[in-house]
Amino acid sequence: MASGVLNLLVPQTCHACQVPVTAPGGLCAVCWGNLELVSAPVCDVYGTPMAYDGGTGAISPRAIEQPPGWHRARGAVVFNDASQALVHALKYRDRHEVTTTLARMMLHAGREIVVDADLLVPVPLHQWRLWQRRYNQSALLARELSGLSGVEMVPDLLLRTRQTRSQVGLKQGERGRNVKGAFEVSARHLERVAGARIVLVDDVMTSGSTASECARALLAAGAVQVDLLVFALVSGRA
Repeated sequence: MASGVLNLLVPQTCHACQVPVTAPGGLCAVCWGNLELVSAPVCDVYGTPMAYDGGTGAISPRAIEQPPGWHRARGAVVFNDASQALVHALKYRDRHEVTTTLARMMLHAGREIVVDADLLVPVPLHQWRLWQRRYNQSALLARELSGLSGVEMVPDLLLRTRQTRSQVGLKQGERGRNVKGAFEVSARHLERVAGARIVLVDDVMTSGSTASECARALLAAGAVQVDLLVFALVSGRA
């Protein structure tokens, strides 16, 4: 009853395109149809779709040529116009209710890595960027994932120690150099990292440079394994 009254007072709209929808917290049929869900077979390291099924643990040429800092990555969708609209709704339009939809899709895609995790850790923003944006979208997703999975989320475990340039427009090598040494584990959480299996959480994985540097910082602090879970993967087929 209360939710019905609320829907009348505040009409529900699609997270991506803002057309009216009949149920809260969802997408319209068109936007659902435009999402490209990631499905097997995928590269076990990058999580990106593969054109052929190489069996359990198969990896792509990219994973051989450019091994990342993490162990396994999983993503819910391929980054396209539809998924970008969802990410931007959360990241730039304060549509925090989007986190429930995104986190549910992420958990479905990454259940195999979340089930063994000890901690969920969001990729951090620099303090100045956090002050400008007022929230870290990766932390919002990690908190929602924690509620859905029961795995503890530690928002301030990983710190970005210096402000870096935006990665947009940078080439692969430039991206790596831009974030090199930019992350460290908070001294107050060092004991929790030692021996832990950690899942890094982010909204989008493009080249993987940022997540790789985060993973290396966690491994250097004693984590036994670091995996990566994102909503969208920027990649063609592996």
